[in-house]
Amino acid sequence: MPKSFNQQIIEEFRAGGGKVGGPFEGGDLLLLTTTGAKSGEPHTVPLGYVRDGGLHLVVASNLGAPRHPAWYHNLLAHPVVRVEVGTEAYEAIAVPAEGARRDELFERVVRAAPGYGDYQSRTTRTLPVVVLERPDHGAGETPGEVRTLADKFLEIHTWLRGQLRHIRDEADAHLAARAAHQGPGEPPPPGLGLQIRQHCLAFCEGLTHHHTGEDDHVFPALATRHPQLREPLDRLRDQHRTLARLKERLLALLADIATADPVRFRAELDRISEELTRHLDDEEKWLLPALAQIPFPPTPPAQEAG
Repeated sequence: MPKSFNQQIIEEFRAGGGKVGGPFEGGDLLLLTTTGAKSGEPHTVPLGYVRDGGLHLVVASNLGAPRHPAWYHNLLAHPVVRVEVGTEAYEAIAVPAEGARRDELFERVVRAAPGYGDYQSRTTRTLPVVVLERPDHGAGETPGEVRTLADKFLEIHTWLRGQLRHIRDEADAHLAARAAHQGPGEPPPPGLGLQIRQHCLAFCEGLTHHHTGEDDHVFPALATRHPQLREPLDRLRDQHRTLARLKERLLALLADIATADPVRFRAELDRISEELTRHLDDEEKWLLPALAQIPFPPTPPAQEAG
């Protein structure tokens, strides 16, 4: 089967360290890998981008077509994406800009790449400008070198704590802005922003992935190697179930951000923050000594001589 045009560009990009020829030669091009909204499978597309400081911006132009491209629907469902620029690759959270910020960023994009203005003129839909945000660990925390499974756990825990702090800060800013636009005697306007939604979805997906890996692989292995940890492991599993229920309550509020109650959302954040803090502290206290004995990445088994 002949390769698609996109696949040819992707292969040329990776083989040439981010450089391609033909109509894209000399242009700013990146590869964006999203997770399919329906399939759950990875999908990679080459996209033009514009720099905004240290961030990369991509526009869901679809060449001015009336519908958003598939990759945009994917990142709305699964905000964590993989970005390849030149020889660099990193994981990002994809956040569509909103309101005045979207308009400001789109103006910057059009100044750098006027073709996007032409695409906007072809359609009545507002072309989304997506900011590809690098992971933010918060409070100046950065993960150290990962040599053992304990190091990897601390890296993941740092990310989870940082994301939760970031979401709480965004929710507080949203509540303050909401109060500022509330007229005398008026009820506060409902709704949450896309930025809060995307970061919260990324946090929830990360938490689910981490706990699934623990329940399916890490905890059973530790229980076998360290029988004295079986009771603490049972307690940690109970905490996983509690956190899963709290996470589902957050996700239910995100199902329709236009009508979501920001005050209730902030209260649910406090509940999951308190439970997660206790859980991560317990996990580190009980498991890190055993996890520090396990190299990461795992050492491949030695092959037998033929």
